[in-house]
Amino acid sequence: MKPFAQELEFARALGLQMVERGDGRCTMAIDVNPQQHFSPQGAAHGGVAYSLADTAMGGALTSVLDAEQWCATLEIKFNYHVRVGEGRLTCEAVVLHRRKRVANIDAKLYQDGRLVSSANGNFAIFAAPGTK
Repeated sequence: MKPFAQELEFARALGLQMVERGDGRCTMAIDVNPQQHFSPQGAAHGGVAYSLADTAMGGALTSVLDAEQWCATLEIKFNYHVRVGEGRLTCEAVVLHRRKRVANIDAKLYQDGRLVSSANGNFAIFAAPGTK
């Protein structure tokens, strides 16, 4: 399996952490802190949860792609259920359906054992640059 989040500078900058990845599944987490991740309204900025989900969803898909294949987000429907505060935010992503060029992936985000957000997205699958 290809390495993933540890190579993404964006993931490192946000503080995303790989927990587990393989067989079309990926779990990632972030330790949300007010100084780095909060909006002026006193909760985690929505982009923190979205970025965690998008990255975990890509991790789930790349865990089942061939070495010469890449993927990119086509679209994600993201639902914010409750406020995300300080503490560990975890995302569990799973590939629901994969065809040759498009895959559908589901993600659920939890904080303190509570479902705080959910997402479903379609990702393009294509040949990596320099491959046929």
